[in-house]
Amino acid sequence: MNKGNLQDYCLSLLGATHDYQPEWQADRYHVGGRMFAMMGTDATGRPVITLKCEPSRAEELRETYEGIIPGYYMNKTHWNSIYFDSNLSDEFVEKLIQHSYELIFSKLTKKVQNQIISE
Repeated sequence: MNKGNLQDYCLSLLGATHDYQPEWQADRYHVGGRMFAMMGTDATGRPVITLKCEPSRAEELRETYEGIIPGYYMNKTHWNSIYFDSNLSDEFVEKLIQHSYELIFSKLTKKVQNQIISE
């Protein structure tokens, strides 16, 4: 996986914003003020991207792909972390980013959703 490509993809999503959390040494991506992706490292220093995921799909992904684990420092039911050194394609991870984005966007108020859409 290419971190730069995935960062560009995150920022290409409608209304997406970025910040850097120094305490976590992590790049965070938000929509409507709510995080949908975070790129940083795990406790061993291995780079990961952490994404929200529908719970049953999250578990299925973890069982299917060795490089996908329960969300590092996140709610393990709703978040997965994906190792950058796994053999997953950027395209596959982009689909997971899109899924995370859509889960977060759908939970925003209609007012905030409409503001983002009309920007």
